[in-house]
Amino acid sequence: MTIAATYREAASGAELPLLVTPPIEPLTLALFAGGSGDHNPIHLDRQFAAANGFDDVFAHGMLSMAYLGRLLSNWAPPERIREFTTRFISITPLRSVVMCSGTVAEIVTEGGLRLARLKLKTTLSDGTVTLTGEGLVQLD
Repeated sequence: MTIAATYREAASGAELPLLVTPPIEPLTLALFAGGSGDHNPIHLDRQFAAANGFDDVFAHGMLSMAYLGRLLSNWAPPERIREFTTRFISITPLRSVVMCSGTVAEIVTEGGLRLARLKLKTTLSDGTVTLTGEGLVQLD
């Protein structure tokens, strides 16, 4: 499989460089809560999580989306990104390492612009997919 280091090397079937996060720690969740304004106790309070049937707190879905957005904006300048959509699939447990990946699904021409349509996802080390998404990047 070919790896396209940047959007300039986009070709159908090429992969974006993998982005691997450090383990998600309680501090990560606290900082994300402060930055995002999402202070839902299910992400921050272990007793609250246990009382609601979870083994522990888990990451905000939007944190996974932010990591996937970082993959995309590392690959292409933000002004080139025309679309970015995601769908939450599964929770991301505390201390997970998140692997963000993407593939150029196709190169299309729309409105006279050459665009790369991307398939994106976040995966845990056990293979669990937690988030899927799509992106559309203007190539020229």
